[in-house]
Amino acid sequence: MTGHDHDHDHVRTVAPMVDEITDFEVLEIALRELCIEKGIFTAEEHRRFTEFAEQIGPAPAAHLVARAWLDPEFKALALAEPMTASREVGVDWLDPTGFGTPSDFTAFEILEDTPDLHNVIVCALCSCYPRPILGNSPEWYRTPNYRRRMVRWPRQVLSEFGLDLPEGVAVRVQDSNQKHRFMVMPMRPEGTAGWSEDQLAEIITRDCLIGVALPKVGVTSNVITDTRAAIHPVD
Repeated sequence: MTGHDHDHDHVRTVAPMVDEITDFEVLEIALRELCIEKGIFTAEEHRRFTEFAEQIGPAPAAHLVARAWLDPEFKALALAEPMTASREVGVDWLDPTGFGTPSDFTAFEILEDTPDLHNVIVCALCSCYPRPILGNSPEWYRTPNYRRRMVRWPRQVLSEFGLDLPEGVAVRVQDSNQKHRFMVMPMRPEGTAGWSEDQLAEIITRDCLIGVALPKVGVTSNVITDTRAAIHPVD
């Protein structure tokens, strides 16, 4: 091969494709780099917080609900003073990381399901979510599909998650916002008499705490729920 041919070959080399990033990701990168440049936080502090955020999950919320099922006094506390009850399961909303990172806390409320009322949470504007006690939100919670449709056709969307509620059960869709975070306290299912807090917590999955599922014996956080495709509502 001549030098000319080699150069020509090199020119034709195509760089590997990269995933396209969203406008929000571009904004996050720009804002993060600006904050580091201005000294608001360091790159190491950002790394440490990111690792913290990625390892927390819904276990504290599951234990909170399990304890409420077992202890009527704790349940009353959880509904009346959810921040105090959160501390009982290791979550301090005013200092969630434990290493000085400012909290995004504004207000927190626990929504109790009853035989006649089912609660489900959504953030119609963006993706507000009770992260300190539930961890990071699932990807589907942040999608326009979920956000727009849950507030308009909640029964249909719940059915797509595999949750078909009786007609006599009212559905309350609670819209989270910049000033308020929510989680659901589902009802204790039958077949759990004599269970310990740890046993109960295993069946209180993240989806139960959002309100798109109900706790069931044998269904734990490790079970992947089958969902069906979204359909357009019939007028």
